[in-house]
Amino acid sequence: MLEIEDLNVRYGRVHAVRGASLTVGDGEIVAVLGANGAGKSSLLKAILGLVPASGRVRLAGVEVAGWPPARRLAHGLALVPEGRRILVGLTVEENLLMGAYGRRDHAAVRAEIAGIYERFPNLGARRSLPAAVLSGGEQQMLAIGRGLLARPRLMMLDEPSLGLSPLLVQELFLLLRKLNRDGLALLLVEQNTTMALAVAARAYVMELGRVVTQGTPRELLADDRLKAAYLGSNRRAPRGAAAARHP
Repeated sequence: MLEIEDLNVRYGRVHAVRGASLTVGDGEIVAVLGANGAGKSSLLKAILGLVPASGRVRLAGVEVAGWPPARRLAHGLALVPEGRRILVGLTVEENLLMGAYGRRDHAAVRAEIAGIYERFPNLGARRSLPAAVLSGGEQQMLAIGRGLLARPRLMMLDEPSLGLSPLLVQELFLLLRKLNRDGLALLLVEQNTTMALAVAARAYVMELGRVVTQGTPRELLADDRLKAAYLGSNRRAPRGAAAARHP
């Protein structure tokens, strides 16, 4: 579904992403882990074309490097950005419609919005209210719903659990697992390594802009030095982590 080769991102003299390569299979969940400043968010922005980058980006076998973000979005790539980035002055429904901005099948869009309200009843109850009234968890659901309305084949999520309570984090990862079972491939940047590795088939670890290692969750967690350096070896798995993997 996604193939990245030798991706580089520079902000002036800062080399934020250094020769990164990764793949996401069709219908696969892949996590990208690492400390703050490792280049994870820059990686996702470069894949969508939001920042200048060099290297190869292929989506479903098609080279999309050089395409503008809107064209990549239309080709099936969506990003749920860090911090949600919803428009708090617009209503819940207006925010959802922003996700379908490039679509012309209006009847289908309305049907899909109705499906989102069925999946997220709190959003349906507040559809006519400003998005500013939503809680953090509701805002995250709105951001995901907005991304789904672009009809992606691959959805990238940047720190989706940031600022959420442990209970909402569990609910979020159950949702991601369900979306994946429905056929959506996911590329997940997440600092909650326990939950990310509970749902991912594979993971990449970044440090200072480079991919330093990759493997299955079992392989990564078997390396004590790796756990101590990148994966939080002293963390206890939160209650519900197993459920996130096998809801």
